[in-house]
Amino acid sequence: MAGGLKWDLIDEKKGTKTSAFGSPGRINHDSTPFYTSRLYEELPKEQIIKYVENPVPSEFLDKIFCKTSERMEELPDSSIHLMVTSPPYNVGKEYDENLTLNEYRVFLKRVWSEVKRVLVPGGRACINIANLGRKPYIPLHAFIVEDMLNLGFLMRGEIIWNKASSGSPSTAWGSWLSAANPTLRDIHEYILVFSRGMFTRKKHTKRNSTVSREEFLEFTKSVWTFPAEQAKNIGHPAPFPIELPYRLIQLYTYEGEVVVDPFMGSGQTAIASLKTKRHYVGYEINEEYVKLAEKRIRRFTYVQTAPALFDLIVKEGRENM
Repeated sequence: MAGGLKWDLIDEKKGTKTSAFGSPGRINHDSTPFYTSRLYEELPKEQIIKYVENPVPSEFLDKIFCKTSERMEELPDSSIHLMVTSPPYNVGKEYDENLTLNEYRVFLKRVWSEVKRVLVPGGRACINIANLGRKPYIPLHAFIVEDMLNLGFLMRGEIIWNKASSGSPSTAWGSWLSAANPTLRDIHEYILVFSRGMFTRKKHTKRNSTVSREEFLEFTKSVWTFPAEQAKNIGHPAPFPIELPYRLIQLYTYEGEVVVDPFMGSGQTAIASLKTKRHYVGYEINEEYVKLAEKRIRRFTYVQTAPALFDLIVKEGRENM
């Protein structure tokens, strides 16, 4: 009887045809029929690309360039390991203010094309985006997914950033307690994750992976919950919190690798890169934001390298002996 029970438990763990959809208990399942089905015919296919990694010139590392990221000529082909960014929703006078939705998408596609050029094979591109408007609602994340797929990126998934714990939730109710016109209140944004050419990156045995077990378990979930950054605390109208690029950098890169942000803004990606001992390269068209980012980076670097008070006292004592 005990033997029969053991057999039943083992038998229940066999894979099924629906296991490929990500349902629990997918041990030993064969997902080949699913991934070779016609559903996947029109999507970008994984390519077998020889791994090439060209170094970024040292004079361009840990720098923010005050220029458009539509041409990142400072960066060689296949030189960047991760792109993290949040594109602006109003791209400013330098890009011809008040763009149509199609013009906005064309502009972003020029940036995404450059990102694809500079990423190493298997390198990841992570885009933080919020949807806009109510009359009608503009699903920017859906348009970006479509454009990235058209450029040949492989989509890895999407993360829902739940901002519900932020201090100032939306109060745009629409018609209060009425079916006339209730409004959905966005408490989330998207983080869209793509890779160039291949799903897997080359494993570097001589580079440290710094993500902890606890972080890995938390960061691989498709819903992240942490508060938004208050604009008044940073001096930028739409900063994402350092927690956002920190998680992506920890999950998708090794220590010492290079992260690019085509819309650097207030420098959050740069600070997260330094915090995790990675290099960064940033692009930002607004000179005031470049100055703000550089100031914040200098402050962070000083705090990181400043000696503790006890160490300082000991050092001064030794010097006076």
